[in-house]
Amino acid sequence: MDRISQIKCPDNEIFLAAKARWDSVAKPLGSLGLLEEAVQKIAAIQKSTDVDLSRRKVVVMCADNGVTAEKVTQSDSSVTAVCAKAIADGTSNINKLAKVFGVSVTAVDIGVEREINSHKILNRKIAYGTKNIAVGAAMTKEQAEKSICVGIDIMRDLKNEGVNIVVTGEMGIGNTTTSAAIASVLLDVQPRVVAGRGAGLDSAGLERKIAVIERAIAKNAPNANDSIELISKLGGFDIGGMTGLFLGGAIYGVPVIIDGVISAVSALLAKKINPVSAEYMLASHVSSEPAGKMLLEKIGLKPIINAEMRLGEGTGGIMLLPLLDGALAIYKHSHKFDEIGIERYVELK
Repeated sequence: MDRISQIKCPDNEIFLAAKARWDSVAKPLGSLGLLEEAVQKIAAIQKSTDVDLSRRKVVVMCADNGVTAEKVTQSDSSVTAVCAKAIADGTSNINKLAKVFGVSVTAVDIGVEREINSHKILNRKIAYGTKNIAVGAAMTKEQAEKSICVGIDIMRDLKNEGVNIVVTGEMGIGNTTTSAAIASVLLDVQPRVVAGRGAGLDSAGLERKIAVIERAIAKNAPNANDSIELISKLGGFDIGGMTGLFLGGAIYGVPVIIDGVISAVSALLAKKINPVSAEYMLASHVSSEPAGKMLLEKIGLKPIINAEMRLGEGTGGIMLLPLLDGALAIYKHSHKFDEIGIERYVELK
């Protein structure tokens, strides 16, 4: 955890140089909107105007949640292990997108309740699932810190491998309940405001989920300003692991893409730990889960995609990559005003 103090702001001079490069392209100023800002942000992180996104990775944190005992999900916990194995073996939803977009995928067992029969899984298991947040803390403070360190360590290793952009993903039955509980506290709103139907609850199931979150918050009384306490009392190992990925991106200088609502909860937890970490984050899309927009606004980021996605596994986050590829094609290779003899646009106030 001491590494978090190493976080420094990205290079603002490079950010401005990348903007100047955009402004030299023969097109109206700022006409690619948020994509231009994203490229500038990545340039500042990579400390080079020659942005490189050729070595890209999706990291999917897989873990089980004891709160499933409260019947807050349509599926039972056995599904987590099945899906984690599929992601590791390359047959799940995220893998099909990754193949199209030239991305490698790593599935991490950070807390699945059973062993996963795949040699391709990255085993960083902290425990066999968390405890039921409706009756007590999800995990110990030490386990919460360990989950964050797992994410930081993975980012360190990816940096050493030459990976230059990371998409966060998760898989874990019950994690829309744990993330909604944390979101309720972080955003200081009632659970009813942020709890959604998850993978497909009916109205009665949603009411049960809201009641469980209310009990969990009342029972655990977490400190909204202490991310580690929030993770330990209400969270999951997947949330802790992704929090570590966001912090690790800031420590090791790698841009990290926020996926959906669970990833956004983790991103906000990371920002609470070190505010500068948000400068290394990119918001891909806004989840259709109720807390999605509120969380991104709290982080201070605007999503580039608004498609009402809520699949998880990093599937929304990875969709940002082809948009960035398109933007980079113009940023790097399109004709310049000076080359074709057109007078440059000027910014009108």
